[in-house]
Amino acid sequence: MTTETEQKRGRVRVEPGLKRVRALVGGRVVADTRRPFFVWEKPYYPTYYVPRADVFAELVPTGEVSRSPSRGDGAVQDVVLPDRTLGSAAVLFPDSPVPELRDLVRLDWASMDEWLEEDEPVYVHPRDPYKRVDILSSSRHVQVSIDGVVVADSHQPRILFETSLPPRYYLPLTDVRLDLLRPSTLVTHCPYKGAATYWDVVLESGVVHSNVVWAYRSPLPESQKVTGLAAFYDEKVDVTLDGVRQERPRTHFS
Repeated sequence: MTTETEQKRGRVRVEPGLKRVRALVGGRVVADTRRPFFVWEKPYYPTYYVPRADVFAELVPTGEVSRSPSRGDGAVQDVVLPDRTLGSAAVLFPDSPVPELRDLVRLDWASMDEWLEEDEPVYVHPRDPYKRVDILSSSRHVQVSIDGVVVADSHQPRILFETSLPPRYYLPLTDVRLDLLRPSTLVTHCPYKGAATYWDVVLESGVVHSNVVWAYRSPLPESQKVTGLAAFYDEKVDVTLDGVRQERPRTHFS
């Protein structure tokens, strides 16, 4: 377990997980473990590392080294399966200054076709055990403006509270100026909410604000309350809440 003092010194945070975790490629199990580890390589979300004994593929050194100030030098590996080779899809840290990492394998998330927590798929990254998502119905007055133009005005938002992020106001499409929205090709994924599709806002002046509005058409079961509702990046628009103009939050989405 990483202590607070160690974190201040730059030591990466490592904690054991309790879920069964599997990684699959082409229907073949690459890893299957009941002893996963969460490693916070980035402060926003963890990555799964799995014991070497629970990886059912040949790992072949590439000769490349992935250097980390907290985890040490990582030996990059090809993941070799009977029908394909996944280039540079694994990293070992046998001499890591973090003892917990020395017998673990970091599999590249995007190189796997599917990740499962227990028997359910998980997308983008592991679900953070310290993150919570609450979606509450509200009668607060939410008004969204862009360049002085009111784009949405609602008294019936669903407010999504997610740990470490500002509240997100999900609004009925009937409360949004759909004439200013243009469908975008962008699709993003969230391990808690599912796949989001986006719109650009095209103002009558011709100014385009790309990908500032999104909706979850078929969210994951735990986020069903925002189905089909529109949300805006508060970091990129002006939000007035109950008549009070809100400061734009500063996050990694800014």
